[in-house]
Amino acid sequence: MSQRDGLDAPPPPDPREPVHRNAVPQPSQHQTNLGRRQFLFAGAVAGMGRAAAAALHDGALGGPAQTFRGAVPWAEGTADVPPSASGSGYAYFAPAEVAFIEAAVERLIPSDPIGPGAVAAGVPFFLDRQLAGKFGRGDHFYLVGPWAKGTPEQGYQSRFNPAQMYRAGMAAIDHYVGAHFPGATFSTLAAAEQDNLLKGLEGGTIELDGGVDSKTFFAMLLQNTKEGYFADPIYGGNKEMGAWKMIGFPGAHYDYREWAPRHGERVPFPTVGLKGRPGWTKSQP
Repeated sequence: MSQRDGLDAPPPPDPREPVHRNAVPQPSQHQTNLGRRQFLFAGAVAGMGRAAAAALHDGALGGPAQTFRGAVPWAEGTADVPPSASGSGYAYFAPAEVAFIEAAVERLIPSDPIGPGAVAAGVPFFLDRQLAGKFGRGDHFYLVGPWAKGTPEQGYQSRFNPAQMYRAGMAAIDHYVGAHFPGATFSTLAAAEQDNLLKGLEGGTIELDGGVDSKTFFAMLLQNTKEGYFADPIYGGNKEMGAWKMIGFPGAHYDYREWAPRHGERVPFPTVGLKGRPGWTKSQP
């Protein structure tokens, strides 16, 4: 502290004395990380109004860190309610877009004797709800220009938010199909032709109109399809936990510690999602 604080400041070091670097205590890695997190959070809150800052809570994006000692890190009844996809119809996709999405994701993950395909697993519904919500709006995307074509290491580079990317991409693909297969759309092509077109999108050999980069669109479609297939059913995909059952994943059980060192053993738990399994809600005799 300085003399302006009403306390005597320590005398300045004698410039003739040697400096011993090891004599200065260095902050621990934990202290460094904590200080960085506190700094970043303070910077974020500084740009917000008081009401917005007060709305932040632990677990939210930018939520404050908390320290717990001698107690469990939660209070009963205070956890956030998990978000869930509701309803049965499509909220974002138009009928023509539904036809495209169902055809495309089923070629990416087709049904076979081993497990369900993407359509049976509810992936189109998952995508619809994601695009109709915060992800579709690009809430956590940087969407301000310039929009020069970036490198793969730079991540998503587009003026479109995800919902706009899907809508523009589906329209551009059907336009491309119509130009090369008169009177056809992607959903009406034979499976082999659909596969060839998807490979062309993946490799960037197909040029789409409307400002859509084919590789970017395919990468997003493939990633989101896998997310919908393997995510917890609470988000609308992985219907009846079919994908988890296929790979032998028991799901969202509370504690797997006893099984962590037991490599190669099948965990004999029933598959369960974040909302629990029906057996938990049955009345006991």
